[in-house]
Amino acid sequence: MSVRKTRVLRAFGKVLFLLYVGFLIYFLFLAEWYGRTGVSEEYRYNLELFREIKRFIIYREQLGSFAVFANLAGNILIFAPYGFFISMASRSRGFFKTLFFSMGLSLCVEIVQLFTRVGSFDVDDILLNTIGGVAGYIIFLICNAMRRNYYARNRKKR
Repeated sequence: MSVRKTRVLRAFGKVLFLLYVGFLIYFLFLAEWYGRTGVSEEYRYNLELFREIKRFIIYREQLGSFAVFANLAGNILIFAPYGFFISMASRSRGFFKTLFFSMGLSLCVEIVQLFTRVGSFDVDDILLNTIGGVAGYIIFLICNAMRRNYYARNRKKR
């Protein structure tokens, strides 16, 4: 791939990343359908790892499939694009860098939710969001390998 195409692809990744961050801010702090309309009177937090995950699994019948999916898989899926886009837009990338930045962003989100009392601070969310960021990185690696393989085959045909 030419240097120009690489720059265009990276620029496209940066634009997508900024759009994603805007969506993330809206979804995590402002989305009415996800219960972000009011500010709680008290601080809500969970500092015990796997506490909320276990609760959602144990009470899945009472809570309903959507609530369980939205909490468990949703926390993973919402951060997968972060791992993908940060790898796509960056020249230096790696597993531990993505792990660190995914965990850092998730921690920042949880701290903002705690202090603004919109949502709650939950260590399980940090874990699930970090897993999502790493999953996005793995998806990036697969897509990048497929792209390189495609361009290598086309170069041989010429």
